[in-house]
Amino acid sequence: MAETSGAHQVNVRLAHHEYPVHVGPGLLVRLPAFCAEHGLKGKVGIVTDSNVGPLYAGALRIALLADGFEASVVTVPAGEKSKSFGSVEAVCEALIEHGLDRKSFIVALGGGVVGDLTGFAAAIYYRGIPYVQVPTTVLAQVDSSVGGKTGVNARGGKNLIGAFHQPVLVVADTDTLRSLPEREFNEGFAEIIKHGAIRDRAMLEEGLPDDDLPALIARNVAIKARIVEADEKETLGLRALLNFGHTIGHGIENAAGYGTFLHGEAISLGLVAATRLSMEHAGLSDADAGLIFSALEKYRLPTRLHADVATGDILAAMSKDKKFSAGSIRFVLCPRLGEAVVSDKITLAHIEAAIEGLR
Repeated sequence: MAETSGAHQVNVRLAHHEYPVHVGPGLLVRLPAFCAEHGLKGKVGIVTDSNVGPLYAGALRIALLADGFEASVVTVPAGEKSKSFGSVEAVCEALIEHGLDRKSFIVALGGGVVGDLTGFAAAIYYRGIPYVQVPTTVLAQVDSSVGGKTGVNARGGKNLIGAFHQPVLVVADTDTLRSLPEREFNEGFAEIIKHGAIRDRAMLEEGLPDDDLPALIARNVAIKARIVEADEKETLGLRALLNFGHTIGHGIENAAGYGTFLHGEAISLGLVAATRLSMEHAGLSDADAGLIFSALEKYRLPTRLHADVATGDILAAMSKDKKFSAGSIRFVLCPRLGEAVVSDKITLAHIEAAIEGLR
């Protein structure tokens, strides 16, 4: 991980592709130069949402135009409901209307929904064109913008339709985080806490040192990058470790109705359940579990589930999750803080009890 005058660079080195993740303040205006360095030119479509677009899309478009790019903006409604096939179709139709072709590229300007949606559109538009991730939320900067997982939700579950399509580069301008409401800022720390639980015990012991936010974000990007490098398409089981807290979390998010919980809030509840299952079935100590719970409380993330989200609905949503293999459950547990394993010992009865334990 390189650092230059407050900015950090983490390189993601895959078997057939390598790309940098730039993290730091004031990087948005440098995007045209970064794009040019990577051979991107011509027409570019900036895909954003109705919250982020008014803040940053205009200035980014002007910067791209000034550097010789032909830039246009495509805006989708903010929120999880835009992570749908209908939105992908709308984005692709808009790109056609703006004249983008296979020599063009797309910029995903926004949070995780925009990043996943845009990446999927890039994967299928003209059978695949380059794209750049410009994440503007904590969650997107530390997690969803890195690794090439793209896709949309289906009625039956989250992220069931998608493709692996790696970005050309990622530019995480930490100044964009200043415009986030507190709730949206805090939700991203669920993924940071997850990274600490599975790979970086010291980060949790240090109390998540967010006085230098660029450094903390780059530290988490490096964790994600190393796991993705070892198991790009989740065929070896290592990348599955990133799902700690997500099996139950995704089920809660689906059962409650997308938009009821922010993604990180649902994952927070999943982390509580997975931590308790780790205590019961993998030997995680009370002290280690306490560090996870304390970190969630620090960022006011939910740890209790309302009774109106039925356990049966959560289990039904989970049964369609990609993390269920041939009907069996691949559940991530932490035997010690900073370590994680994929276990086949967790049954539906265990999961049901863990969900009830959230009440």
